Amino acid sequence: MRLAHRVILRLPKTDIHCHLDGCVRPRTMLELAEAQGVKLPTRNLRRLTRILEAGKRTRNLGDYLRIFDYTLSVLQEKEALYRVAFELAEDCAAENVRHLEVRYSPILHRKKKLAFEDIVDPVIAGLNDAGQKHGVSTGVIICGIRSLNPKYSLALAELAVAYKGKGVLAFDLAGQEKDYPAKAHRAAFQLILKNNINSTVHAGEAFGAASIGQALHYCGAHRIGHGTRLREDADLMRYVNDHRIPLEVCLSSYVQTRTVSDVREHPFHFYFRQGLRVTLNTDSRLISATSVTDEIELAARAFRLSPYEVKKIIINGFKSAFIPYADKARMLRLVTLEVDRIFMEEFPSEYDRGATGL
Repeated sequence: MRLAHRVILRLPKTDIHCHLDGCVRPRTMLELAEAQGVKLPTRNLRRLTRILEAGKRTRNLGDYLRIFDYTLSVLQEKEALYRVAFELAEDCAAENVRHLEVRYSPILHRKKKLAFEDIVDPVIAGLNDAGQKHGVSTGVIICGIRSLNPKYSLALAELAVAYKGKGVLAFDLAGQEKDYPAKAHRAAFQLILKNNINSTVHAGEAFGAASIGQALHYCGAHRIGHGTRLREDADLMRYVNDHRIPLEVCLSSYVQTRTVSDVREHPFHFYFRQGLRVTLNTDSRLISATSVTDEIELAARAFRLSPYEVKKIIINGFKSAFIPYADKARMLRLVTLEVDRIFMEEFPSEYDRGATGL
């Protein structure tokens, strides 16, 4: 049974791997650039959108990451950070995302010498204001950057500690994976763990399963960003499965970074069948030209997922969220009821026949 786009759009969803600087509206880019005197490659909205979307022209993760130079150029002021955060949460609400975790690295927003609080406060405020208006639970994940000196990761970890319980949900390590091992940033994660803060690490996308092992055993990661190459180490995969460590999967971006040549080559469905806690996310809504609805539809078509399987993946997203257990349990109860109601409305005959799998 094929799930229509309009049905997936109705379903409550999460986006727990979403980069702020990869989610700017192109028109907002133009307006911010004009207000700030920033030069862009073009002032034409259609051409600018093509430049900002990875499409088929990126050859590797490095090419994909270079697009962020454009978006970061207009995200160096408090007002811009607030606006982009607000609009991102608004866009998520439009496709019925109920919980959104937005990650970014404040150190990349200091070209105009903004203080860290002037970089973090506007994003938290923008997400909160839009979240309250549209009924979306939101939070921030502070990112260290692999290719920068580990002392900066430690400073960003200290920032995450300062904002614990004030809008920051977790700490992450992002950026170019090859040649920049996670274990070099161990001090930052030790501080995070010491302060009982959640953590996730980009690992196993552009490098092998050993990178995932470092994220888990050196950094103590509670979730893995991507984890595509986990299957290369069967023993580590069993460990991840046994400990219910979620994988933050972003299918569109893997084709664009050439991690896989085709979505169907990605081990997502293999992991799902093995019982791993896989989730579906956007990575970068602008650069990957996607939404959570699109990612679920992509997976459903590529792997012929049943409505029951889609429901399970959606539930995985809520189970994996970095929110307090009581809030999570309450959200899960409501979401499960809502998904069942939508499927009963959309597939009444299957329910009437007592069909399994829905």
